[in-house]
Amino acid sequence: MIRWHCQEATPWPLLLTFPFLMLRFVFSASLALGALAPVAVEAVSSCGYASHYGRGDGFAWRIMANGQPMNPDALTTASRDLPLGTKIVVTNPANGKSVRVTVTDRGPFVHGRLLDLSYGAFGHVAKTSQGIAKLCFSLA
Repeated sequence: MIRWHCQEATPWPLLLTFPFLMLRFVFSASLALGALAPVAVEAVSSCGYASHYGRGDGFAWRIMANGQPMNPDALTTASRDLPLGTKIVVTNPANGKSVRVTVTDRGPFVHGRLLDLSYGAFGHVAKTSQGIAKLCFSLA
């Protein structure tokens, strides 16, 4: 217990807030150093099969994992591993086209697929009639 010079004037609010301030300082310092990162991103770049969603499959304007409605024409993607809000550049090695997208949803839930691009984003890098394409991505 901390003893003060004048016992009747003990500043209890100060005593109660000191541990809170210390925890807040330690927590914010840990975040600044990256010790408490929400999700660790192991690969900086990767290649694999990607598909599109949002047009003709019932997902248009549904609420995504980030809480926003799914706009099929927006430049967004779904990823199982990347944190929400991550910006990535998706490139089609077959034609050299690329697009910068934001991870806003979770998926794809089909074995062997790396990303689920929105209909609009997929159209920037490949023909939407293909359905799936081999694409590569890297962090933007």
